[in-house]
Amino acid sequence: MGRFDTILWDVDQTLLDFKKSESYAVRYCFQKFGKEASDETVAVYSAINENFWKRIEKGEINKKEALVERFRTLFRKIGEMDIEAEDFQKEYADALGSVYYFQDDSYNLLKRLKGTCRQYLVTNGVTFTQMKKLRLSGLDKLADGIFVSEQIGVPKPQKDFFERCFLEIPGFLRERTIIVGDSLSSDMKGGNNAGIATCWYNPAGLENRSDARIDYEIKDLRQIWDVLGYKPDEKCF
Repeated sequence: MGRFDTILWDVDQTLLDFKKSESYAVRYCFQKFGKEASDETVAVYSAINENFWKRIEKGEINKKEALVERFRTLFRKIGEMDIEAEDFQKEYADALGSVYYFQDDSYNLLKRLKGTCRQYLVTNGVTFTQMKKLRLSGLDKLADGIFVSEQIGVPKPQKDFFERCFLEIPGFLRERTIIVGDSLSSDMKGGNNAGIATCWYNPAGLENRSDARIDYEIKDLRQIWDVLGYKPDEKCF
């Protein structure tokens, strides 16, 4: 019998390559407004966006406010005065949900795990954007449930986010549940707060300089079989 029978999968930059989708969406939206986004502009936005999401995780800023303010911040930094941040945000949310790129053949991995382990998707993303790309990618059909912080009312890594998820998981056992994600501040810290095992997806081999406890670490999603403690296609319950 394996160690775990319930997996909480992070979505962005874990199952899906968010950075590629982000780059596409920024360039597409600038083009739609008659502008051009350079590599530098994309990099500046990416850093701004990451900072705003960390503030959302800490409860320092309202999510709805942050989604628009990140573009106001970008436009100020690059000297762009002709685009309304609210209009750009609407186009961006749609564009970001219209493309997806699997990491480590994640679709087929979840497909092999389906019916073996229970799999839930846990994300801090925008509901409209996340549900659109999960539907297009087919990951929604492979998951036993999808938990979006916008619908739940609190973000990862807050304990309340996970406790509300656990109420929706039939026969939930904390000791048989593991979260897999790339973010130390959101996924790993969240797992710590929730009292479940953590698996850090760390393909770049980064150093953990946070206070988050890491129980397992993988560089490729397919290494999850070893973490779960059984062979591919072996039933864990």
